[in-house]
Amino acid sequence: MSLSLPVAADDHAELAALRQRAEKRDARAQLDLAYRYRDGKGVAKDDVEAMKWAHMAADAGNADAMDFVGFVYLRGAVVKRRPEIAFGYFKAAADESAQAAFNLGQCYFGAQGTEQDCAKALEWWEKAAAQGHGRAAATAAMAYLSGEGVPRDVVKARRLAERAAELKNPGGLVVLGEMQFRAGELDAARASWTKASQMLPTSPTGHPAQPSDNASAQQGADLLKLMDYRQRKGEPGKFAFVQMPHIHQGYNNCGSTACATFARFQGSEIGGWDYKKLCPSPLGTGTDWGHLLDASKKIGQKWKLITFTPDDAGFGEATAFLRSELDAGRPVVVDFKYIGPQYPNGSAGHTLSVCGYIAAENLYILCNPAVATPGLQLITADDLKNFWRSDHYGALSKGVLSRPAFVIDRS
Repeated sequence: MSLSLPVAADDHAELAALRQRAEKRDARAQLDLAYRYRDGKGVAKDDVEAMKWAHMAADAGNADAMDFVGFVYLRGAVVKRRPEIAFGYFKAAADESAQAAFNLGQCYFGAQGTEQDCAKALEWWEKAAAQGHGRAAATAAMAYLSGEGVPRDVVKARRLAERAAELKNPGGLVVLGEMQFRAGELDAARASWTKASQMLPTSPTGHPAQPSDNASAQQGADLLKLMDYRQRKGEPGKFAFVQMPHIHQGYNNCGSTACATFARFQGSEIGGWDYKKLCPSPLGTGTDWGHLLDASKKIGQKWKLITFTPDDAGFGEATAFLRSELDAGRPVVVDFKYIGPQYPNGSAGHTLSVCGYIAAENLYILCNPAVATPGLQLITADDLKNFWRSDHYGALSKGVLSRPAFVIDRS
């Protein structure tokens, strides 16, 4: 049973007054009450009650409440996932709510409840950015930087990254820092990543399933640590770093996006969505690894799937192989499994790449399509051991837990 924290008398009075206004059909009060139930602030956390009050406010035309309800339908953790309903709520609210405009862009970009239209996605993200939504500005910057779904435009990408930084979005600061780093503006890059790292608490390394803003702050810290490594030649057995292109994935498109970056590393120009279109599953849905492997052949690349057992011995074999590939300048695509009540079915899979290691600190470097460009994150060997495992990466898994990887087939 979920319990609320003890609250002071003043808080009880404030909650009672809020409830009274909500019961009198004050839409703003109804939405505030929905947030309280969602977050367990002064009341027992209750998603059903939160949805009830949010629905009332949305029915009264409150744009932020429409976004609240839309996101619940998009995620599908509280009610049955209905992206077409989510899209309708976001579209109705997008002119007045920056968050709804951002989410509407996500729907267009990831084919959620509507046909995919990347140009419209960018249009809504730019509108949201103009309204002060930093994450929208950062996401648009990444799309323009990689040319994912829209023509590549570095000038627009820089302008939007600067807008995101101006709005104090940690992801925007990460992207801006990366553009500065690539341009040789090292002091400016260091300053941007330092700002990002100071916006939220960070640790020596982060967690690959962190919320977006926390992950970006941690990325800032990780990128500061990696600046030197990224500028010097690897030393086999000591450290390796393989520079990979980065594409920020759309909704539920990690597998195809990770494979597209792997393909781009090997000289292809393919994007994440174009890679997905080589597979039979619809846009915006998960992709079977067997289909991803078949798609690699369609673009003339030779990959193979290898697996290691999920026990300690298997992890030893897996990391020895991983380091040998990285020492040879070849990244490896892996599949992670996240477990927790925050996921609609109790767990979630995520495909990303390992592109380096630092032996002295027993750290590995990830290139993750779910986080801000350049996608780099540090992970401890213990966390890699915990997350690099999957039993639902596709039919090839046969439901057996293992450590799967795509590697370049040199046979």
